[in-house]
Amino acid sequence: MSRAGNRKPRDDEIDVHALTHPGLVRTENQDHFLISQLRPRMDVMLTSLPELGLMPLDAERLAFLAMVADGVGSGRGGETASRSAVEAVTRYVGEAIHTYYTADASDEAEFTASLSEAALRVHEDLVRLAAVTPGVEKLATTLTLFIGLWPRGYLVQVGDSRYYLFNKGSLRQISRDQTVGQELVDSGAVAQGHPAHVKWARTLSSAIGGSESKPVVTSFESDWDNVHLMCSDGLTRHVSDERIRERLAGMTSARQACEALLQDALDGGGKDNITMIVARTIRRDAR
Repeated sequence: MSRAGNRKPRDDEIDVHALTHPGLVRTENQDHFLISQLRPRMDVMLTSLPELGLMPLDAERLAFLAMVADGVGSGRGGETASRSAVEAVTRYVGEAIHTYYTADASDEAEFTASLSEAALRVHEDLVRLAAVTPGVEKLATTLTLFIGLWPRGYLVQVGDSRYYLFNKGSLRQISRDQTVGQELVDSGAVAQGHPAHVKWARTLSSAIGGSESKPVVTSFESDWDNVHLMCSDGLTRHVSDERIRERLAGMTSARQACEALLQDALDGGGKDNITMIVARTIRRDAR
């Protein structure tokens, strides 16, 4: 595709939707999500022009952010952890992106390192918060964060909330489940589907605020044909990859895809909180 044909999508060309649901068993929803855009901002301190500070700025979007966090454990600790992580990561990743634009934007290694560092800073924040929160032994959460800096996409992942890319009929899981069961498979100790893998498939080996936190940063080329899905394991424990592929292949909008996948998860049992974000681009010109 030519450089002109692969231009950055405009705001009106982004179709995105998210939803979260407690499921059919749990009374509390410990999942949180966020979708945001980062833009340059002008803070007017003094001016003779009336209400200039209230005027909207038509500033170009620098980055697109979307994240899902799934709190670990029962009680209020899981909800507090996921909410705190979403709030903190927004701050730290914003700093990293600002550095990306003001320093050498071609140094991808330095930028990915700064994203990993941002996740670890959130981890340290939760460890400190747990230490001063009465009645809470640990505050832990998964974190799956997509950053769109056209023409690149970046994924920051800790835990087992997943990130999928659907493109031209093919579905790929870009994230890797950070669970004890998956580590057993990766090490060659057991095969996928082995009883030991199934037994430990939902036990996290890495989490924000947990005993160990191992952020993984993945980068990839942005593409107009990409459909993005981020979700907590409340979706994937009930809905197969093949069913996800079918839903994204037949989607009419991001909202419709989210609602259809949620119903699939509820029909499958809805044993956990269910959260997802679906995003795609829609070209609104002739090219």
